[in-house]
Amino acid sequence: MAGQKRDYYEVLGLSKGASEAEIKKAFRRLAKENHPDVNPDNQEAEARFKEINEAYEILSDGDKKAKYDQFGHAGVDPNYGAGGGDPFSGFGGGFHGGMDFDLGDIFGSFFGGGFGGGASASPNRPRRGEDIHMNVSLTFEEAVFGCEKELKVPTIIDCEVCKGTGAAPGTTPETCPDCGGRGVRQVQRRTAFGVMNTTATCDTCHGTGKRITTPCSTCKGRGKVRKSQKISVKIPAGIDDGQTVSLRSKGNAGLNGGPPGDLLVTVQVRPHPMFEREGIHIRSEIHVSVVQAILGDELEVETLDGKVKYTMPEGTQSGTVFRLRGRGVPRLHASTRGDQFVTVVVDIPGGLNAEQKELLEKFGESVGQTAAGKSGFFEKRKKKK
Repeated sequence: MAGQKRDYYEVLGLSKGASEAEIKKAFRRLAKENHPDVNPDNQEAEARFKEINEAYEILSDGDKKAKYDQFGHAGVDPNYGAGGGDPFSGFGGGFHGGMDFDLGDIFGSFFGGGFGGGASASPNRPRRGEDIHMNVSLTFEEAVFGCEKELKVPTIIDCEVCKGTGAAPGTTPETCPDCGGRGVRQVQRRTAFGVMNTTATCDTCHGTGKRITTPCSTCKGRGKVRKSQKISVKIPAGIDDGQTVSLRSKGNAGLNGGPPGDLLVTVQVRPHPMFEREGIHIRSEIHVSVVQAILGDELEVETLDGKVKYTMPEGTQSGTVFRLRGRGVPRLHASTRGDQFVTVVVDIPGGLNAEQKELLEKFGESVGQTAAGKSGFFEKRKKKK
C-alpha cells in the first residue's frame, strides 16, 4: 500500500507504552549504530537513520505520541495512506458539508482533546529544548586530519537571576486562578450536535499554569535569556563537506525542566589548489618533461604528509595513474587511510628552434616515429646544405 510506514515502536525495537526513558535510550543506541558518519556510503543505514529520527520525533513529543497511540500514523501524518490529506475521509462527506464547526473540537470533546484545539498532554510537561544549527568553515587539511574549533553560539539558557522561574528573586510564581494550575480550561461551544464542552489553553497563563505577579527584571518574566557562549567543537579526522557533528545538550534550554537540545555543526570544506577528494581517496597531478617520461626519473610527489619519492619507469605515458598507498583520507573513527592517485601529465615543449626541431626529427627517425609530412621538409633542408 502506497504510503505504508513501519510502526514507530517497532522501528525503535520497543513495545507500545514504552516510557520516555526507554524511548530515549533506544533512540540513542540505534542512532549511533546507523549514523551516516559511522556508515559512510551506506544508503541502507542512511535510510534507517532517517526512519529512526522520524520515530523519535513523534514518540518523544507527548502530544504527538498520544495521537499516534490512539490513531496510528493517521493521527500524526495527514498525508498518510490512501485517504489523501484527510485521515478521516473514510467517514463520508457529512463532516465537510460547509458547517461552521471545528472537527478538532468535536473529537477533542470525545477523546480528551486529542486533536487540534484540545489538550491531550499537559502543557506543563517537560519539553526538550530546540536544536541549534551552525556551520563551520574548514581548510582541506583540517577536514582530513581533524581539528578543534571554538564557536560563539547564541544560546537560549535559563535566566541565572531567577533560575528559570521568571519571577523576581524572593518571589515565586502563583497558581493561575483561572485554570487552577492546569494550564487549560473548559470552554463551551455550540456545534451542529449542540453545546459541547472542550478544553483550550488558558488565556491568562498561556498554558503554564502559573501567574507571575513580580517578573524578573533580567528576563522580563520569560525565565529564559539569550547568551552567546564559546563552545569548543572537536572535528573528527576524515569528515567530509556537508557532514554534521552533534554536541549533545549544547542547544537551547528545555521548558518546564526538560532537557536542552543539541548543537549541530555542519562543516563546509574549502577546496585545495592541488588535491581533490573522492571519498577517502585523494587525486592529484604531477607534471613531467618529455625527457623524464621517456627515460624515467625519481620524482618528488606532493602529498598531504609532505613530499615523498616515487620512481617513475621509463616510457611512462601522459595520463598514467600511479597509487601511493595510505596517503589518502582517514576513515571516520578508524585508524586506516585511503590512497592517493597521481596522474602523470607530460608537458610538451613549444617554441623550438630549427636545430632543436632537426634533432627531434632525427630522434623520431631513429625510433621509427617520423611525423607525417615532416620528412619532405627536412629532405629539402639537407639538399640546400
